[in-house]
Amino acid sequence: MPDHGPFENLHLAVSEGVATVTVTRPKALNALNAAVFDELERAFTGLREDAEVRAIVVTGSGDKAFVAGADIVELAELGPEAAQATSARGQGVFNLIERCGKPVVAAVNGFALGGGLELALACHVRVASDNARLGLPEVTLALIPGYGGTQRLARLVGVGRALEMVLTGDMIDAAAAERCGLVSRVVPQAELAATAMKIARRIASRGPVALRLAMTAVLDGVGAPLEAGLAREADLFGQCFATDDMREGTRAFLEKRKPTYRGT
Repeated sequence: MPDHGPFENLHLAVSEGVATVTVTRPKALNALNAAVFDELERAFTGLREDAEVRAIVVTGSGDKAFVAGADIVELAELGPEAAQATSARGQGVFNLIERCGKPVVAAVNGFALGGGLELALACHVRVASDNARLGLPEVTLALIPGYGGTQRLARLVGVGRALEMVLTGDMIDAAAAERCGLVSRVVPQAELAATAMKIARRIASRGPVALRLAMTAVLDGVGAPLEAGLAREADLFGQCFATDDMREGTRAFLEKRKPTYRGT
C-alpha cells in the first residue's frame, strides 16, 4: 500500500485524484531539515505508486512562507564530508519529486528561499501568490545552493539571470519571477490554493501515461543536443501508441465525448 502518513512535518491529503503535500513547520517558516527530507521521500514514494493520484500540489503552511530555506541550525554543524552527503541527500529527494511520474504543481506562498526555491524548481509548474519572494541567498552565508538550484535555475531562466540571483543572493518579487519565467503565473494570496488546485485538476484530467511520457521527453531532452532530444521524443511518442489511453483518447475525440482514462 502507498505510504500516506501520518507525518510530523507534512500534511498530505488526496481529493479527486489530486494530492496536496503541505510542509508544516510554521515556527521555522517551514524550513527544510533532515526530518522533512525523510518525510518528503516517504510521501512522494507513496504518491508515485498510488494509481488513484494523478497530480500533486506542493505548498507550505500559512501565508508567510512556502519554504523559507534549509534549517541553518543543522547546516552550521556540518563538516565538508557531511555537507556533501547532505547536498546529495537533498538532491536525491528533489530528483524523486521531479521524476515521480506525476505532474507536480508548486503553490508558492510567501518566502521561497534557498532550499525552498530548490523544492519549487523540482516541481513541474510553479504558481506564486502576489506576496511571494524568491531567491537563492546562500552566498550571504558563504555557501552555494546545494539541492539543485545552480542547475535547475539556469536551465529555467537562463545562465545570466541565474548567475545574478545566485551571486548576489538577492530576492526577487513575484512579478519579476513571472517576467523571467521562474513562475508561470501570479495570483492574489487568497486565490493561490484554488488556482493551483484548478491547474492540478485540469492536468489530472489528461491521460496519465501521456503525462508521464511528456514529462520524460522534456526532462530528458532539456540538457541533450537537439538531435538526441528529438530521437527521445519520437521514441516516447511511439510508446503512446501502445496504450489503451491513446485508443480511448482518439476514439472519444472522434465520437465527440469526454474520454475516460485508466492509466494503461
